[in-house]
Amino acid sequence: MKKLSGFNKFMYVVNITLAVLTLMGYVLPYLAPKLFPFLSVLTLFLPLFLIINLIFCVYWIIQFKRQFLLSALMFVLGYTFFTQFYKISATHKPVEEEDFTVLSYNVRLFNLFDWIKDENVSENIKRFVEEKQPDIICFQEYSKSADFEFDDYKFRHIVMQGNKIKTGNAIFSKFRIIDQGEIMLPQSDNNVVYADIVKGKDTIRVYSIHLQSINISPDINEKIDENRSKLIFNRISKAFKEQQVQSELIESHMRDFKGRKIICGDMNNSAFSYVYRNVRGDLNDAFVEAGKGFGKTYNYPYYPARIDYILVDEIFEVKQFTTFSQFKNSDHFPIMARLKIVKNK
Repeated sequence: MKKLSGFNKFMYVVNITLAVLTLMGYVLPYLAPKLFPFLSVLTLFLPLFLIINLIFCVYWIIQFKRQFLLSALMFVLGYTFFTQFYKISATHKPVEEEDFTVLSYNVRLFNLFDWIKDENVSENIKRFVEEKQPDIICFQEYSKSADFEFDDYKFRHIVMQGNKIKTGNAIFSKFRIIDQGEIMLPQSDNNVVYADIVKGKDTIRVYSIHLQSINISPDINEKIDENRSKLIFNRISKAFKEQQVQSELIESHMRDFKGRKIICGDMNNSAFSYVYRNVRGDLNDAFVEAGKGFGKTYNYPYYPARIDYILVDEIFEVKQFTTFSQFKNSDHFPIMARLKIVKNK
């Protein structure tokens, strides 16, 4: 460091600080948010840390400085985290008769309160479903306010709650549902529903989950001052603690079911969080298996937030995964996976 210029010494101090924060980001998904609620917020910034580490790596390499090793090490250690954030190429395998598709979509009450200035939002969503024809649909923030029915789906499980405004989770299926239920989330308007769906000779338990929101507005015109920054961090910390309890309830419920599982829904948290790690367990993330790009599922400016997921047991081959980021009829984007049950797994 003695041979560095004054500016490069400053840059290297910043680099070291970034490395420490990156390491903390790697460790935090293994620690319950209740222990470090404020620090858990760092997991939201882990993708940014990885990108800046790459920039630092290039910065030192073009100067032939060995300081590049620090950022290179950080990136190598976190390579598996990077693949959850960005995929270079997608998987798209040939369609077979045994394939089936699963759609997950937070529909934001079908635009009940006109957040989007388009009176055709609910009809747009209906046409989208009719066009894509998924075999199984998991809706979050579902509402019966939309004046239409999904006629192609004879089997359904809908759980609504609330007094004046009723919202909830819904599962629609072209395949027969033989059992269904709900996981009540304590002191929350959110919930989890599940349905046991029969496809051929196989029974699949499908969960539609919607975890505690962090309640941050995506309004880019809203001024972010010091007081609001503190409010945001406190709100995120509180939501992460609530999500921890919710994820542990889901994990316990899934552990009691020994059959094949598919988890769909809005976790309101990143793929680098304790919550995601807890719910995912040993399941495969369909985006990681077959997606492409950032996989952004929440329409938040400047940041590719992936907070909606389709997680599947190892027995399911993920043959295709699509994020419909051009379909802007909610604050979330729909995601869909094409799956196949592989018997020898």
